[in-house]
Amino acid sequence: MRLPRPLDAVEVRVLGSLLEKELLTPDVYPMTLQGLVAACNQKTSREPVTELSAVEVVAALDRLRELVLAWKVTGGRADKWEHNLDAKWDLAKEEKALVALLLLRGAQTAAELRARAERMHDLASVEAAEELLRKMAAHAEPLVVELPRRPGQKETRWAHLASGAPEAEPSAPRPSAPTGPSPIEKRLLALEERLASVEA
Repeated sequence: MRLPRPLDAVEVRVLGSLLEKELLTPDVYPMTLQGLVAACNQKTSREPVTELSAVEVVAALDRLRELVLAWKVTGGRADKWEHNLDAKWDLAKEEKALVALLLLRGAQTAAELRARAERMHDLASVEAAEELLRKMAAHAEPLVVELPRRPGQKETRWAHLASGAPEAEPSAPRPSAPTGPSPIEKRLLALEERLASVEA
């Protein structure tokens, strides 16, 4: 089973950071706790930006270890951590790149994902990214979902399902039909009537 339960926001940030650093900086992966806390709290490429403490990150790592989604690697000068998503989620490199971006930045269009994934895995085109996302969404236990298009938007966005199904976004309120002339229209009508009576 890919996800025994929905993950909380800190668990999602920790997993996303581990995935991203494995792809971007494999020489510092697995990661020390200090490096992982810094990765979780990066000011760029994160939405929202967080200020997680080491205690919060360790607690999330312990929960992820219980779910067999992350492991502690011992034997060096400091304990290090790595994800276990190769075994649990069975993702190809290009799928890892897209999942990492969705975990770290929330819902995005295929074009945004393709542009932002470039350093982790170069996708040939936006169409290639969309095709890959649709394939991932068709999995028996999907990790991504296409969101309904929002009013005024040309492209649909994609979201991860690690925290469960995303909440429906409120649609833009429709303007109510006017109930009568506005105060300005009333004044204009009164002025026109007075002008007509003066001319007469």
